[in-house]
Amino acid sequence: MNFDFLISMVQILVAIFLVIFILLQQRGTALGSAFGGDSGGFYGSRRGLQKQLYWGTIILGTLFIGLALLRLILSA
Repeated sequence: MNFDFLISMVQILVAIFLVIFILLQQRGTALGSAFGGDSGGFYGSRRGLQKQLYWGTIILGTLFIGLALLRLILSA
């Protein structure tokens, strides 16, 4: 198993988790409405799981871009 293959597998896993994190967030609604609840039209600050999903999405996106750049640099 070479290093490029390992980076590719990690990038695929990061991409899968990134898609899951993005799909769990619905713009302008609470997390409960993603599963059939009603948000009531109130826009508040991110708290609890929503805040973790938000920061997790940023971290996973940054990691995905970093891995893509690393693969690009190593392939040159």
